[in-house]
Amino acid sequence: MIQQNNTTITNNSNGRPYIKGLPFDDIKVKILGKKYELSLVFIEDKYSKQLNKKYRNKNKPTNVLAFPINDFSGEIFINTDSVKREYLKFTNSRKNFIGYLFIHSLFHLKGYSHGSKMEKEEKKTIEKFL
Repeated sequence: MIQQNNTTITNNSNGRPYIKGLPFDDIKVKILGKKYELSLVFIEDKYSKQLNKKYRNKNKPTNVLAFPINDFSGEIFINTDSVKREYLKFTNSRKNFIGYLFIHSLFHLKGYSHGSKMEKEEKKTIEKFL
C-alpha cells in the first residue's frame, strides 16, 4: 500500500500494475482538490465482475469503477486484467492507459457524465500529466 497525502493506493492483483512514474496524487489534487480523500485499488477480473454485478447489475468485469462515498471522498477500482487486454486499442503504453482510466474516473467522481465537456477536460489533464 502506498499513501500520498489524501490518496491511498492498494494493489490487490496478482501482478504489479505499471504505476511507477504516474503522478496519481498530483492528478487527484488538480481535479478533486487537496482535501479529497481517495482510495485507488488495483484488482483483477474476478473482483471487478463481482463489483460490476452488485453495483451496476452487469455480469461481466469492467476496466474501471468509481464510487463516490460523499462529497469529499471516493474509491476507484482499476482492473489490471482488463488493462492488459485493452490498452493497445487506446495507446501503446499500459502506464498511459492506467493514467487515462484514473483521470476518467476522477471526473466521474467530480460529477461529470460522458460527453464532450468531460472529454475536453480529460484531454487537457492528459496533456498536462501523461
